[in-house]
Amino acid sequence: MVRKWQLALLGVLLLVLLAACSGDEENAGSETEGSEESGDEAVETEEENEITLEYWQYSFDSKVKLMDDLIAEFEEANPGIKVKQTNFPYDQYNEQVATQVPAGKGPDVINLFYGWVPTYVDAGYLQPLPQDAFPHEQIEDEFFPLVEATKMDGEYWTIPTAVRTLALFYNKDLFEEAGLDPNSPPETWEELEDYAVQLTKTDGDRLEQSGMAWEPAQQGHQWLRDGLTIQAGGQVLGEDRKEVVWGDDPAGLEAFKYWLSFPTDLGTSEQGFFTDDVTAFITGKAAMNVDGSFRIGSLQSDAPDLNYAVAPLPGKEAKSTNSSFWTNGITDGVEGEKLEAATKFLEFLTTKDVMEQWIEATGELPAKEEVAMQDKYVDDEIYGPFIESLPFANAHFFIDEAKERELVVDAANRVLMEGAEPEDAFNQLVESTQELYDEYWSDK
Repeated sequence: MVRKWQLALLGVLLLVLLAACSGDEENAGSETEGSEESGDEAVETEEENEITLEYWQYSFDSKVKLMDDLIAEFEEANPGIKVKQTNFPYDQYNEQVATQVPAGKGPDVINLFYGWVPTYVDAGYLQPLPQDAFPHEQIEDEFFPLVEATKMDGEYWTIPTAVRTLALFYNKDLFEEAGLDPNSPPETWEELEDYAVQLTKTDGDRLEQSGMAWEPAQQGHQWLRDGLTIQAGGQVLGEDRKEVVWGDDPAGLEAFKYWLSFPTDLGTSEQGFFTDDVTAFITGKAAMNVDGSFRIGSLQSDAPDLNYAVAPLPGKEAKSTNSSFWTNGITDGVEGEKLEAATKFLEFLTTKDVMEQWIEATGELPAKEEVAMQDKYVDDEIYGPFIESLPFANAHFFIDEAKERELVVDAANRVLMEGAEPEDAFNQLVESTQELYDEYWSDK
């Protein structure tokens, strides 16, 4: 039975694809040339024995370049297996999958944001990881526990190379200008508020320098759920992942009010300031920002002279941060020798060597605990705070990442743009989120 969300998605993507630019996909395949003596028959035989895997990931320059290098390394170690990488812009990715996979023209191995996995499983786009290559006990022994966010119906459907945590980025030069010690970042909610106020500059009602960058549609919604809410002693979901318990005790509302205090009561932040929080921080217009370890690579390339540091998220009753990850799976319908080749490729992408290459190229943290907890990463000035946060990192189980993010943004806008009371906006957020989960679980 086709579900309503699938029909809606397919309807939207048909419109998108009419306007989508061509040329995002690389030319398919690679030719195998035979010698003059071998003739066409030898060429055909060699091509028949060669397995070509289609690998899809979204367009992110450092990842695309690294994957090209990794594919060359894998192909050299595995004669007879070729891997063709195809990339799409982030905002076109799911639409391409929704049309190509059902038509049998999509990837064999696919890289997904972990929050999309439930939707992909529900649509029948993925198959469980082969347990002979990825035993559950081994996954749970070697990988950080947060990877269980993609375990559904007793199966692991994907496996990541790397994970990310959120931490506090801060501009050391702006700290010094404000008379703050750049080696003593805020550690508590109260200190974060105090620092944000001291680091803010205004000209009348106009914000000139944001003490605390704030953008719910970026990492702000993650900070609220898996950082502030849990730090205050609350939870978003019950253990069964079906009940939204966000509003069951005062902690959820307390976190929501604190989160909103930066653009409201404190006046340290504006939604959309200098386009977004990332741009504001990179350009030196924001003194602090909550962001992920994946930002390290872009800061190195886009702002090499920015004098910044990283600290664990300031906390309250408990320590907590958000974690997220992109993760690799095998699409439904891949079988036989191609399934064996796809499994080999996933095994390769989860090796220690690949994880070490990944952190150096992208800033994302190794998904295996023994790799991430090496001294060279734990003691690193930039990577260390992210690594330090991994033991208490939480990966929210998304029913639909895009819709859940939108609900948080809508709740913020009710307060900021419509003048709603925070309590009313929060209660509506909880209610709307529960409706989303009820719809998802209703036919399970």
